[in-house]
Amino acid sequence: MRKPIIFFLGLFIVSCQIKKEEARKPIKKTIIETHIEPINNSIISHSVLYEANIRQYSNEGTFNAFAKDLPILKKMGVKILWMMPINPISSAKSKGPLGSYYAVSDYTKVNPEFGTLEDFKALVKKAHSLGIYVILDWVAGHTGWDHIWIKENSDFYIKNRKGEIIDPIDFRTGKSFGWTDVADLNYDSFNMRKALREAMVYWVKEVDIDGYRIDQAYAVPSEFYDKTFAALREVKSVFLLAEADIYYPGGIELVNKFDATYDWSGHHLSKNLAKGRKSVNDYNRHLQNRLKLYGKKNILVNFISNHDENSWNGTVKESYGNADHAFTVMNYTTPGMPLIYSGQEYDLNKRLRFFEKDSFPKIAGKTMDLLKQLGALKNNHKALASGENGGSFKRLNTTKNKQVYAFERGKDGDTIIVIANLSKNYAQFTLPYDGIFKRYQDFKVKQLSSTYQYDMKPWEFWILIQ
Repeated sequence: MRKPIIFFLGLFIVSCQIKKEEARKPIKKTIIETHIEPINNSIISHSVLYEANIRQYSNEGTFNAFAKDLPILKKMGVKILWMMPINPISSAKSKGPLGSYYAVSDYTKVNPEFGTLEDFKALVKKAHSLGIYVILDWVAGHTGWDHIWIKENSDFYIKNRKGEIIDPIDFRTGKSFGWTDVADLNYDSFNMRKALREAMVYWVKEVDIDGYRIDQAYAVPSEFYDKTFAALREVKSVFLLAEADIYYPGGIELVNKFDATYDWSGHHLSKNLAKGRKSVNDYNRHLQNRLKLYGKKNILVNFISNHDENSWNGTVKESYGNADHAFTVMNYTTPGMPLIYSGQEYDLNKRLRFFEKDSFPKIAGKTMDLLKQLGALKNNHKALASGENGGSFKRLNTTKNKQVYAFERGKDGDTIIVIANLSKNYAQFTLPYDGIFKRYQDFKVKQLSSTYQYDMKPWEFWILIQ
């Protein structure tokens, strides 16, 4: 009888050991993977930038409603998501029933109109799980009038001779911008600089955002950027976009502190070209000059719309008419980083109200299809990389016609040819270029020959890959 007892006792001991081992094993949970590679120059060089207007993006106007559509952004090739200011909005001296995003009342809280801090953290995690980086729009030049600093630290603000805090002054005229809903910050106060820096570090450290778009970047002393950017990069690698260009105060020195800046002059020129007021030669001259003036280090953001343009200057159709797709292609294929503004993918054809609730219908059409194609092209082709290791850019001279713009991009054996009729008229031309390509839109074979004469419809474009 002893042997069976010993045998079963042994089985019991082994069984207990197995259960203990099983207990030590981690319990499997369904977790969304939020790890994302630190943003770097290689990622930036192939990125598409998306500006999110949370209030107007959906009927709900919330983080959670927007987060549902993040997979759609991924399909458009979006790599960097720029969130318009998410902070609470000042009610004092507010414009309109809801006020401006840019009248911040607290730098370390979220606007309850959009949801909670946890909602925003969830949005960031979901974006990261899809390979999308998130940057915040940071209002560094001014605050709303009910910010706590107004009462507790009035020296944080610029004052007139009467000792009264003032709204921002236009550097070009010396007069008020008319932004009466905000108070101008005083960068002579180093305590203010410290408080602002700590708030910027907070969002990177606590919420894991990936950088900032600095509003009115030219209004901030460059020394502030030196210390602040170093503090941010101690936490993680970040992407920094300036609302500025070399024609603003600070010039190239300011521009070179950032990863990317705006091509405002190129935007205005493209609108004039779309309306027949400028020529293809003017456009080419601008592209060549900006490469010389900026060099390859700074990436220029190319756009046909953004929040300011849409609300104050007109919709894409108002600005470009039937040329909108042609210039969208230019923005993706010439050197730079293309920008999509909320609703542009759905053919937004209304000026979104700025100080009150608005929205737009989400009916995907030809523009959505085009943006998906262009996003994949930008993400995956070395020839279209921007920045210091970007692809080459060379204009191809067309003959018999001055309204057609053709160019070649190339890198490491990857070659892309873009030919576009940038006018409202039919075009016939020849091109001294020989080769066999595929049209990116439908992958049909397209042969280029210096002996051919080509015909193009108004605003027609070809993207040709080898």
